[in-house]
Amino acid sequence: MRLKPGALLRFYSLCGILVQVAATKNKARGSQGQFPLTQNVTVVEGGTANLTCRVDQNDNTSLQWSNPAQQTLYFDDKKALRDNRIELVRASWHELSISVSDVSLSDEGQYTCSLFTMPVKTSKAFLTVLGVPEKPQITGFTSPVMEGERMQLTCKTSGSKPAADIRWFKNDKEVKDVKYIKEEDAVRKTFTVSSTLDFLADRSDDGAVVSCRVDHESLNSTPQIAMQVLEIHYTPLVKIISSNSWPEEGQSIILTCESKGKPVPEPVLWTKDGGELPDPERMVVNGRVLSISFLNKTDNGTYRCEAKNPIGRNSTEYVLIVHDPNALAGQTGPDHALIGGIVAVVVFVTLCSIILLGRYLARHKGTYLTNEAKGAEDAPDADTAIINAEGSQVNAEEKKEYFI
Repeated sequence: MRLKPGALLRFYSLCGILVQVAATKNKARGSQGQFPLTQNVTVVEGGTANLTCRVDQNDNTSLQWSNPAQQTLYFDDKKALRDNRIELVRASWHELSISVSDVSLSDEGQYTCSLFTMPVKTSKAFLTVLGVPEKPQITGFTSPVMEGERMQLTCKTSGSKPAADIRWFKNDKEVKDVKYIKEEDAVRKTFTVSSTLDFLADRSDDGAVVSCRVDHESLNSTPQIAMQVLEIHYTPLVKIISSNSWPEEGQSIILTCESKGKPVPEPVLWTKDGGELPDPERMVVNGRVLSISFLNKTDNGTYRCEAKNPIGRNSTEYVLIVHDPNALAGQTGPDHALIGGIVAVVVFVTLCSIILLGRYLARHKGTYLTNEAKGAEDAPDADTAIINAEGSQVNAEEKKEYFI
């Protein structure tokens, strides 16, 4: 069967329509899986920011980057904004990457990647710009500082975003009790941070290194540090050191006066018992050292060493006692006085014991004889009593002799 030309034309038109409808459905189905992907970016002020937009499935649909002010930066590979800092890194159907060099704080904000499907799909990327803190400076130090005076050192840094952190150290040991002030610049959105270290100057602080350390995420773990060496002036500290702990007659002794102060103390002054040294021939002063030769009892006394500098003066004392070597040797033998005393006590106790024992025996002997004589009192008549008495006396003599 042969078709008519008009019918054949209508058949081809219908097939074309069906093919077009199928293609449209496939495009719509494919666009549903398309979505731009971006990431937030953080960059240090003055650095370069890379903005990347990717699409996993794309059927030749255009990509576009725009800035926070909604100005188009790039449309596919075509530059739209005249800014020499913005350059194209890569442009394809699946990716659009651009770079922004010499980033400033004003570049911070939300950037948009648009995929021109129906409807248009977008993805946001926030660009964070870190403000680098300026090198810190320490103020408030005047050199020199007198011991006991109050010191207030202030460390200050500007331009940080977010606010920087300030820490104080004294000889590498952190000082915790400090004041911290943070001020924001409303125009640039940066911060000025200051911290004050307040303390009383002490002689132990002389020569100490006080450092102010600024930490910030833009510094890549390399803090900025300002340092100040302290100079503290103080009165001398004096101490006497003896060369002989048990000086004896005929020996010598060396007394050294150690003095430490700032400024350095002048030559020390030696005195004895509040006056000058009495025997310059034997008592020789050489700088801070006092040497005494051929010691004797007259050298006993209080020796004073005094040191002074422009800040003040200080002194210390040493009591010298010269010992007799003979007396010391005698003390090492037996103590005869002590032994004699012990013997006298023993003899006295022995004599007292003998006397008491003799009196005790004499008293008991008389009592015995008296009881023997009592037999005459119990006789019935005089003759019996005489006989008993005579017998008692005889027995008494016998007993007396036996007892003795």
